[in-house]
Amino acid sequence: MTPPPFSASILLLAWRSAETIAAAIDGALAQTVPCEIIISDDSSPDDTFAIAQRHVAGYSGPHRVTVRRTERNLGLGGHLSELLAIAGGEIIVYMAGDDISRPQRVARCLAAFSENPDVYIVGSCVDEIDAQGRPLRAGVRHMPAQFDLAYFARAGKLVTLLGASVAYRRELYTRFGPIDAMVEDNILSLRAALLGRGLCLDEVLIDYRVHADSLGAWVFARGDDSPQRFRRRYERTVRMYREIAADLQRALEGPLQLDPARRRLALQLVQMYRIEADARAAILDRPRREWLGPIWRGLRQPGLRRKSAERALKLLLPRRWFGLRS
Repeated sequence: MTPPPFSASILLLAWRSAETIAAAIDGALAQTVPCEIIISDDSSPDDTFAIAQRHVAGYSGPHRVTVRRTERNLGLGGHLSELLAIAGGEIIVYMAGDDISRPQRVARCLAAFSENPDVYIVGSCVDEIDAQGRPLRAGVRHMPAQFDLAYFARAGKLVTLLGASVAYRRELYTRFGPIDAMVEDNILSLRAALLGRGLCLDEVLIDYRVHADSLGAWVFARGDDSPQRFRRRYERTVRMYREIAADLQRALEGPLQLDPARRRLALQLVQMYRIEADARAAILDRPRREWLGPIWRGLRQPGLRRKSAERALKLLLPRRWFGLRS
């Protein structure tokens, strides 16, 4: 089979990954397609950067490898945007400092892009492992085999490709600009859907580490058994949903040309994220009568009706059940 006519940049982003960075680097170096590999530490307070330097010292294989660190901690969105500005590949393959990519990952993603010119992002199934690398769940997938704007508007789950599994065309950065958000996966998936389609490959290409220090665990307060768990999860997801809506709105206000039907779908998605953010913010801090506005908007919004109906039931429950003051 003739190799796809693409060059790939692997962006291996790490933060506080001293225990796992060596395995993540080994996964990048094992790729069967020559790549630009940028290993970047986001000013970790541990030895991640030094371990990464030592691990690739003397490397002489087919990849072009760089190890760097940020001048200050940028967070995931800022860190990724900084690397996208210097990466040279047409296809960007994201790797995290606590996961392990299978050797065929880049080759399979490049083939998918080559065979599907209208696809702008590709993810895959993952095998979940724990902090020590022990298996948890096998063959986990987060999205259907293919998806577009209509799927997101219809599904209403506000779930996209798992960020740790994605590869995407560089245009998601060059056409839409930096990612000004703490979480990248929804933004990248929605940007791709604005331009075309996305795929979720039906094979495992990553060992995805599930642990208490991951970004997803922090956002959704998984493993947090304190009385503040509900509040923390809602405060963080409110911020996340508003950042996603703002990114999509900026894209629609730019030079991008969409046909009327696709623009309507995109605007519908902006409203869905805003409604969900407003509903969660209302539950946190506002009198119950002020919950009704976001709930009513959600009931009228295709894709959010079931979620909003479930939320309406919370009007009947004591606030203390959620760890909130009455």
